[in-house]
Amino acid sequence: MNNQKIIEINENNLSDYPQIICFINPKHEHYGLKIGWLTKRFKEGLKIKLLQTEIDRKITGFIEYIPGDHAWRAVNAKTYLFIHCLWVYPNKNKNKGLGSVLVDEVITDAKKQQMSGVAVVTSNGSFMAKKDLFIKNGFELVEEKDGFQLLVKFFSKKTIKPHFTHDEKALEKYQGWHIIYSKQCPWVARFIEEVKPIIKNQSLKITFHEIISAKEAQQSPSIYSVFNLIKDGQLLADRYISTTRFLNIIKKN
Repeated sequence: MNNQKIIEINENNLSDYPQIICFINPKHEHYGLKIGWLTKRFKEGLKIKLLQTEIDRKITGFIEYIPGDHAWRAVNAKTYLFIHCLWVYPNKNKNKGLGSVLVDEVITDAKKQQMSGVAVVTSNGSFMAKKDLFIKNGFELVEEKDGFQLLVKFFSKKTIKPHFTHDEKALEKYQGWHIIYSKQCPWVARFIEEVKPIIKNQSLKITFHEIISAKEAQQSPSIYSVFNLIKDGQLLADRYISTTRFLNIIKKN
């Protein structure tokens, strides 16, 4: 494993590994926004595992996963473990098998828990893992829509397949500007705080809706769930965007 070791994060050692907040600088004023979210999710079975070099103790990647009942994506993945996110960092560490090491941790854990398998949502777009890594590790594509793919590592073909559950019709009820978000993604949580003064300065009327449960996330208007920028029933962005990108969208609409 190229002198790497696995570290499992829990409530007791959470503060010792600031890199788990998606490599946001721990000195950033909005760094801690995900901590409260994580503390609640640990009670639901969420796990985070880090890869750390044994020599210089640098974090090279992490994976976050949870029982499918509590997945914060628009999926039904009951009886499966569900991967929220996987990150190998920096780019020089990619294509060295580190992602596969992290995926194997989840597969092993799912077998220990006697789950039906492991599920994950991937995307060709930014801020999400790509499907190739999972296909290489025995996952199968079971559904694809709106640029997202649902992949599953089955332990038995007799189990019920996971599927997307997003409620596209729900978009129609969001007239005007709306942002639906959750603190599952710390970059989204950070963006929400950074964009509020911009909205005030632009004299915009935007309604915020925070997703506060996995059940709400699973019925989100978009598959990724944790971020939805909507105007008059149209989904304009479905994942983290910068404040600059936000202003460009506002100007065009």
